[in-house]
Amino acid sequence: MEAAEAIKQVEEAMKKAVEHTSSEFTSIRTGKASPALVENLEVSVAAYGSVMKLNGLAVITSPEPRMLVVQPFDPSTSGDIDKAIRESKLGLNPVNEGQRIRLPIPELSEERRVELVKSVKSMSEEGRVRIRGARKDGMDLGKRMKSDNSLTEDGQRDYEANVQDLTNKYVGEIDSLTDAKEKEVMTV
Repeated sequence: MEAAEAIKQVEEAMKKAVEHTSSEFTSIRTGKASPALVENLEVSVAAYGSVMKLNGLAVITSPEPRMLVVQPFDPSTSGDIDKAIRESKLGLNPVNEGQRIRLPIPELSEERRVELVKSVKSMSEEGRVRIRGARKDGMDLGKRMKSDNSLTEDGQRDYEANVQDLTNKYVGEIDSLTDAKEKEVMTV
């Protein structure tokens, strides 16, 4: 494997870690209604005998700033969807109307905001751990290329410096995403 190819592989893994962290942040409730809040919620559907994501079972809309409406494709799944929302850690109280489920988004208390910030920090740390894992894999790959004589001593040093630069760049991206999400949670 070429050094440039290995760098691309490491960078791709780090990008995925940032994207995953960013998508995790969308599930954090900020007091505003957003379909992203519930779309990846896993619903155990008795009628189908499987677990599916909510966005595969229903249309999720936000008709008002503090209201979500979930309209199941199959009305027989509304009970399962209701149960999944109640059992989630989102703190939402669904109103099941049979054909659709309304989700009023309550105002966040200061205590709940602090809990959400802790959750954001935890998700952020998971993202950093993924990036560090990609860094370790990249460094190990560099050592293997050196032992296979496809990298010189100087080449390995340059390669490791590139991997470290990527690590710093993507950890910085996660930090800025985290700061923005914390500010959003605390000010809404």
